[in-house]
Amino acid sequence: MVEGWRNGSREATNSKPLFVTIYATVIIGVLVSSFYVFSAIYSPTNGSTSWLSSPPLSTAGRIRQAPQENATFQTPVGPPPPHALPLPSPEEAEGKSLGKIWVSPPREKKMPPLETFKLTKELFGAMDTKLLESLYWKGVPVFDMGSHMSTVDVGWGSPTFHKMGREKVILVDSVLPFGYELLMCDTDMSILELKGHFTRADYLEVDERKNNRSMRISADDRFHEIPRQMKINIDRSAGRISQSPQENATFQTPVVPPPPRELPLPSPEEAQGKSLGAMDTKLLEALYWKGVPVFDMGSHMSTVDVGWGSPTFHKMGREKVILIDSVLPFGYELLMCDTDMVWLKNPLPYLARYPEADVLTSSDQVVPTVVDDSLDIWQQVGAAYNIGIFHWRPTESAKKLAKEWKEMLLADDKVWDQNGFNEIVRKQLGPSVDGDSGLFYAYDGNLKVGILPASIFCSGHTYFVQAMYQQLRLEPYALHTTFQYAGTEGKRHRLREGMVFFDPPEYYDAPGGFISFKPSIPKSLLLDRKHTIESHFTLVNHQMKQIRSALAIASLLNRTLVMPPIWCRLDRLWFGHPGTLVGSMTRQPFICPLDHVFEVNIMLKELPEDEFGPGIGIREYSFLDNPALPKQVKDSWLDVQLCQEGKEGCEATNITTPSGFLKFPKRSNEDTGREERFRRRVKRYVGIWCCEENKTPGHIYYDMYWDEKPGWKPVPPQTPEEDHPPV
Repeated sequence: MVEGWRNGSREATNSKPLFVTIYATVIIGVLVSSFYVFSAIYSPTNGSTSWLSSPPLSTAGRIRQAPQENATFQTPVGPPPPHALPLPSPEEAEGKSLGKIWVSPPREKKMPPLETFKLTKELFGAMDTKLLESLYWKGVPVFDMGSHMSTVDVGWGSPTFHKMGREKVILVDSVLPFGYELLMCDTDMSILELKGHFTRADYLEVDERKNNRSMRISADDRFHEIPRQMKINIDRSAGRISQSPQENATFQTPVVPPPPRELPLPSPEEAQGKSLGAMDTKLLEALYWKGVPVFDMGSHMSTVDVGWGSPTFHKMGREKVILIDSVLPFGYELLMCDTDMVWLKNPLPYLARYPEADVLTSSDQVVPTVVDDSLDIWQQVGAAYNIGIFHWRPTESAKKLAKEWKEMLLADDKVWDQNGFNEIVRKQLGPSVDGDSGLFYAYDGNLKVGILPASIFCSGHTYFVQAMYQQLRLEPYALHTTFQYAGTEGKRHRLREGMVFFDPPEYYDAPGGFISFKPSIPKSLLLDRKHTIESHFTLVNHQMKQIRSALAIASLLNRTLVMPPIWCRLDRLWFGHPGTLVGSMTRQPFICPLDHVFEVNIMLKELPEDEFGPGIGIREYSFLDNPALPKQVKDSWLDVQLCQEGKEGCEATNITTPSGFLKFPKRSNEDTGREERFRRRVKRYVGIWCCEENKTPGHIYYDMYWDEKPGWKPVPPQTPEEDHPPV
């Protein structure tokens, strides 16, 4: 080989100058190419790049934002040309996320103006793949309209010409509900100046062909391989991008600015375009400061408890339907849920088990139709479909349903969105799609629907009253606080009882400390006799008397009372029933939610102290078992046994913690004014049991001081004058 090089050198020396130049160029080219190859092979993988390396494209999703005060953030919505990108680390190359899914912005920064969160980024919609590819390689923000138009001259008045017009109108109708401003123009006109409107696009070059719907691609652009199946979707993931111009890639383009800080590479779940829509400013700001991807739905909803059936309640329902109808045409899958529910487990793998379903919905079913985690048997579901949890796929039947549903609600603002959904979907029920999946045809005969099992997509009844998932040994995915009382406060308290509500640290460290007690309940009250209204009230009243004493002690000591679990024999509903729902898995007796007996909203309400005495803080019965309870609170436990002074055995002892004592205020039992205010307060704490069958009215009021009324019996009000709480 060395001899060959020598011969080549002699030939070059004896040749003409032109050939010497050619030989020199070839040799230099070989050396440079070799250096380039070795540089690419041995370049580091820590994210740095050498000036000769050409790294892979899998980390094109990293955004660097300079955190400037009151800055207006410009987020690129078109992928960058595939060069000068950092090499991935081994973890990133395997698709693993190195950072948190949601990164909170630094608190020293100011909240960006609300206009920042409007979906008003400039985007181009491409009707054909060639135009989409051209705009992509120009760095122009673009999304696929899914029109699949031809790039040839379609001819005025032809069917394809009219289809192109329809696509334009569909785009307008789909985008306007998001609050977009739309600048619509035909493609047979020139845009002379767009410089500065896009992150990377400084000019556009229009093809001179008659239909003018394709962009010129320069020679430099053609050097890069175009992805074969390119699909660019609108993504509201707070400004994060996960783009990699690779074969069969799906590009996610953000339209919401990120919090003002450098963001880590998003997780795979995050890169799939998940985001939350906020109906009010307070929620938007809270999500923003948590680093949660969020956009403003422009609903301008109130943050107060609007009350079921109120005009604001119905407006909230319409906003939900408008969002569904607006988003589905973009090709999104939608997982919709109310804010009074909690996800207990990632539901996406479960939903993916039914790829043929157009809509998967929860229901108010309280009688199990299956004992495993398969879909409920639709023929046996007699309860309403509950739209507090449902999943949509962007099929033609689903889009048609959403549009008809929206038009129904906009035509009559008194229609409850859930009733409207049930009315439309139930126009046709059946047949089954197949023999195994549990899906069935509904609505127009083409919509494929599945009913999520009530045992693991739980209502407030199947979770808190029946504990159906526990009895069937299943793992629940979701909990929706339906079948409950005492409004929003009652919902929160139930979630706290289930230890699935997030509270700040101060919730677990109340001023004055806590006090708890274990009720004494005779076996006969729990297990003897039949489960009747009388035996139910006897059991509850026995516990209520002890709770009344505990509330008095908590008030005197200025401590927060940890409520005990309350045992019930009968269920509580809105209508007459035989004690429990027939066919349900309700066990008797059972630990009933606090709102079955007490008006939780009144207990938590600030009442005038001059009329009702000092407030008494309460906590849920599971409070001391909550893993979030600080160690110092657990370690400060002091066991106390009340006894009469001077009686044998009445002495201070403590076998579980260092000794301590509780000191009651002097002559506290002689303060009749305070006692009267206390009585007025706690009388309002109790609610009703509902309802006795075949009686109108059929509800019965609990009475905190039932034991002071000789001959008291649990009966419904006999006259309208008696129909009021015992105050």
